[in-house]
Amino acid sequence: MLLTTGQAAEELGCAITTFRRLVAAGLLPGLSRRGVRVMVPLEVVQALQTRRQAPLDRLPVREIAVLRVDVARRTQEPERSWLGFAADLPSEDLLKALRGWWRCDPASVAAGGVLPVTLAGYVVAVLTGLQRWEKNSEGRHAFPDARLAGYVTDLATPHTRLTSHADGDRQLAEQLLGTRLASHSGGTLAYVSTHATVD
Repeated sequence: MLLTTGQAAEELGCAITTFRRLVAAGLLPGLSRRGVRVMVPLEVVQALQTRRQAPLDRLPVREIAVLRVDVARRTQEPERSWLGFAADLPSEDLLKALRGWWRCDPASVAAGGVLPVTLAGYVVAVLTGLQRWEKNSEGRHAFPDARLAGYVTDLATPHTRLTSHADGDRQLAEQLLGTRLASHSGGTLAYVSTHATVD
């Protein structure tokens, strides 16, 4: 059975524009077209419905930052060609697209030790290596040593690519990728309580 993007969004309880971001980012398998309409297999929508919540309480900190991105688009910035997330971007381009420049409290981002990247409320990438940051003339920050621990190529299954060999990165990526992670913020960065008890 196939659903329109509107029907799929209704099943998931999200705005149609939110669901279309998942389509545009190349995260959903088995899509087809019926005229101008994109059709989504029912089992893909059901898989998204059953995605578990991110197990933030396993993290040894009280709060983490969450990077909320849009679908990747071309940029004219000298250091990178893309800004945002797309499942088919090479990992090197994806890392450059995600590691800055944002308005944030860089010390708080670094203190969390991990930066989940969400698109439409799902964790699609995980960044680590956030201990050092830079600030530009506009007051935005970037994390030049950030590592892409992993990212999602298919959100329904989910299929993930683990891209870092650093200690702990693989475990963080496996815990978080493909999970649901709600965050609320007026900007690109949100701060979320882990509800963990830290000694």
